[in-house]
Amino acid sequence: MRIFIILILFLITTNLSCEELKVKANKFSADEKVGISIFDGDVNIIKGADELNASKLTIYTNKKHQPIKYIAVGDVSFKIKTEKGSRYEGVAGKVVYLPIKKEYRFFKDVYLKQIDEKKEIIGDEVVLKMTEGKAYAKGVKQEPVIMIFDMPKDKDE
Repeated sequence: MRIFIILILFLITTNLSCEELKVKANKFSADEKVGISIFDGDVNIIKGADELNASKLTIYTNKKHQPIKYIAVGDVSFKIKTEKGSRYEGVAGKVVYLPIKKEYRFFKDVYLKQIDEKKEIIGDEVVLKMTEGKAYAKGVKQEPVIMIFDMPKDKDE
């Protein structure tokens, strides 16, 4: 129980923003010495305007119990707002969040939609930099990256 309380206190105060991080799951286990916490089954994470759902979430922490990496796997769906105010939503097989870099990495059958700009990215690896509000994509397995844009119609048409 002590480990759980310590973990929750540190998760709630991630980074200097002190924005609450709420994690719900069917199961929870942790190893404080190794710096790993595992949430399993119907995982739901909410932090500010961001929300992520997955089958499993693993949180890695440093010696000060501060999160350094989050890995979500299994039917991952998400809604994210960047620091520049861009809104994204989508799905992926795996999502890695690096809080120090403020960077999301999406893997396997990624579909990322920028809501406010009506842009879509489909690929096997996409990186979203929260501070810049920029996304980068690459295809693997001989598959191309697909980008879809809404183009305004010309008045001449």
